[in-house]
Amino acid sequence: MSMSWPTDSLTRAERRALAEPSSRPARFNIARPAWTNAALGVGGLLALLVLWWLGTDVLASPDGFIRHFSPTTAIPKLIVLLSGPDLPVHIMVSLRRVLVGLGFALLVGVPLGLAIGSFQRLNSATSPAFQFLRMISPLSWMPIAVMVFGVGDDPIYFMLAFAAVWPIVLNTAEGVRRLQPAWLSLASSLAATRWETLWHVILPGVLGHVLTGLRLAIGIVWIVLVPCEMLGVSAGLGYFILDTRDRLAYSELMATVLMIGLLGFLLDAGARALYRLATRSHA
Repeated sequence: MSMSWPTDSLTRAERRALAEPSSRPARFNIARPAWTNAALGVGGLLALLVLWWLGTDVLASPDGFIRHFSPTTAIPKLIVLLSGPDLPVHIMVSLRRVLVGLGFALLVGVPLGLAIGSFQRLNSATSPAFQFLRMISPLSWMPIAVMVFGVGDDPIYFMLAFAAVWPIVLNTAEGVRRLQPAWLSLASSLAATRWETLWHVILPGVLGHVLTGLRLAIGIVWIVLVPCEMLGVSAGLGYFILDTRDRLAYSELMATVLMIGLLGFLLDAGARALYRLATRSHA
């Protein structure tokens, strides 16, 4: 049985468009090989390095202050610092603070997100307050955190956890809301307990959303960490930046900034790899 368009009601241009084959070839989104994406990413990083070099070495005046921050001095100095005793210690201290802050955020954010996503009334009651709190910069709490927790690591842990908890809460709650109702119905029909339903249905179903929230939290925490370490501590990458500034060691300062960007890139890459691994194993 053939179907035909009611061409009597069409204009002349529309009838011509139906009669003539399209001269434009179909466009398909063909996935590029992994090595192509990697090559493009490396090319983007090299372009950024070239722009940095042009701005601080080629285009800058010979006696300009900006030449202290060029890659020709920062990259060799970074290699020297990594082989020395100081910078690795500051890196480990900063990474420890990040892990502790993310750990607290996960302990609070995942159960809270599960509860908010499961109960609509709780979501309605808490959503305005959480939206208000998450819009407050974590750095705004710095004076209060120091007065409450004292000087040291504790106020840093608080501010990092405060910064990281919101993307974890919101993404976990969204994951619960996107669960397939058939999964929950199947668990109920099999007489699964609440704990079994949580462990075998809900948590695997929201894992991808939790890891997405964790990746967003890592980016936020890494940005907040450096200014947090510029107050009242004696170790960490933020402290080391202030130390290099006070010593007028500008090449070391730029090397530390470069190290911060490199570590942040690696943390994000690790979070993306963990997400791919988790989603592939639960596919």
